[in-house]
Amino acid sequence: MASNNLRAKLGPIELRSPLIAASGTVGSVWEWADVADLSPYGAAVAKSVAPVEWVGRPAPRLAPAGAGMLNGIGIQNPGIGAWVDMMADRIPTLDVPVWGSAVGETPDEFAMVAKGLVSAGVPVVEVNLSCPNLEDGRMFSLDPSRASRVIETVVSACDAPIGAKLSPNAEELVSVSAACIEAGAAFVTLTNTALGFGVDPITRRPLLSGGVGGYSGPGLKAMSLRCVYEVARAIPGVPIIGCGGVMTGLDVIEYLLAGASAVALGTVHLAEPRAGKRIARELARELERRGETVLGMVGGVVPW
Repeated sequence: MASNNLRAKLGPIELRSPLIAASGTVGSVWEWADVADLSPYGAAVAKSVAPVEWVGRPAPRLAPAGAGMLNGIGIQNPGIGAWVDMMADRIPTLDVPVWGSAVGETPDEFAMVAKGLVSAGVPVVEVNLSCPNLEDGRMFSLDPSRASRVIETVVSACDAPIGAKLSPNAEELVSVSAACIEAGAAFVTLTNTALGFGVDPITRRPLLSGGVGGYSGPGLKAMSLRCVYEVARAIPGVPIIGCGGVMTGLDVIEYLLAGASAVALGTVHLAEPRAGKRIARELARELERRGETVLGMVGGVVPW
């Protein structure tokens, strides 16, 4: 179990650890639990679920990209009905709170999925607003009013804390974050992947079948940290999950200082499924060296 100095608070949500397993990197959690120790995590977010089955994009849909990687999975998932059937009995058996992730093409679809997730025993729902809008293909997370409508609809439909996972590609990220909080979001997750592209110089084909995909890994950290810092400064006290490029305990410290209350691990799991145990150990050591706690580090950056 996590030590007392690792305890965290994300708005109304108490966490035994600030470490969150990011959606899309740990499957539906139970598969990952076969190889990883879940005790270092405060929560694990299952892969996003839609109203009906989404088959995703054809291969290739993962590719290395320097220090990071590109993905264009297309949010493959079985649909909320099949997901509930698969997960309802498994969630109570796992040694970590399993949070859900909802996607949809309209606010009502997001709400329907969120209600299904909660019915399966999920205590918290993260709304993936990086899903394209059906009308014009733009992400909900790029527009404050669209993001707000989705969050308001989901919050009205569910008796559980709702979070908004946002995109670093948003020009008005502070405004989008504020709109989500005003609509009832308990927290914001900053951030999802950034748009990226790669091409094979031999075949001349894009690295991903869909062309442009999501870039993640260590190269994303500076961008996501900037997002956390700007939103935390603009909206004092806003609960934030920092996410992007976390590989070490010191990375977690940076996110906490920038203003995150919890920190998600994503791409690192693909190379190191047991990374949480190492990173929690590194974080605890760094906190002990400083005589600090997670709660005391949040927002502790000192301006020049």
